[in-house]
Amino acid sequence: MGGGEVEALFTNCLCAEDHPSFAEIAPLRVSAHLFIRRQGALVQFVPLHRRAWHAGQSCFEGRQRGNDFSIGIELEGTDCDVFEDAQYRQLAHVTAMIQHRYPDITMERIVGHSDIAPGRKTDPGSQFDWCRFRRDVRAEHEGVQG
Repeated sequence: MGGGEVEALFTNCLCAEDHPSFAEIAPLRVSAHLFIRRQGALVQFVPLHRRAWHAGQSCFEGRQRGNDFSIGIELEGTDCDVFEDAQYRQLAHVTAMIQHRYPDITMERIVGHSDIAPGRKTDPGSQFDWCRFRRDVRAEHEGVQG
């Protein structure tokens, strides 16, 4: 995926005939609150206060049904792609804004799909730089507060 396929998937408009790999995923009903393209563009699919269908069967801090209480941010790419600088910048910016609005979302409570649905989900993958992400979010907070 790299064109409008993610948007088509998240709006239930993906055509299974457009690519052989779409046959399995086209019938899925999935969404995310936010999607960050490779160039850093931010797309919102679901308001932050509403449920999105990004986590599926999941568990966080002993609580099931992660879609009911989480905000899903998807990054364009695959588990083995190196993410772009623009994606990290946008992710840090939007994360700081979300944390400002929802103070209970601390850095310790931000996890990947691989953490809440291990064995079923693998993203953001080994190429995602969690240290860089946390550092960038701290810098965003300093910029917002300073």
